[in-house]
Amino acid sequence: MVIGLGRRKKASAKVKLIPGTGEIIINKPITNYSNQQNLVYRSTISKPLESLGLDKNYDVIIHVCGGGTKGQIEAAQLGVARAVCQINSSYRIPLKLRGYLTRDARSKERRKYGLKKARKASQFSKR
Repeated sequence: MVIGLGRRKKASAKVKLIPGTGEIIINKPITNYSNQQNLVYRSTISKPLESLGLDKNYDVIIHVCGGGTKGQIEAAQLGVARAVCQINSSYRIPLKLRGYLTRDARSKERRKYGLKKARKASQFSKR
């Protein structure tokens, strides 16, 4: 069993890879989501494994918290990629070239005092 940690925006995902049949569990089995969501989530999370041909060799158990759905799924993808690198260090180069090991550091900008949002100000009045 190997563990990888992924983060995106406010979401964080702790990923465990266990030798198995390719099942993906996110806090609960992924089949509990609707079919369209299930396909999108499964394909996004397992891209690092599919690119190396390991998608049927490992079960993926993910514990996500914080953020929204898209941030959680992208955090899980990064966690899977990092966990795969711990299995075999030769997997790092192909994953790095495909961009699966790059942490997306973009997050919401903080609100500044005197403004309504991060950059939105009230309308300027000349008189």
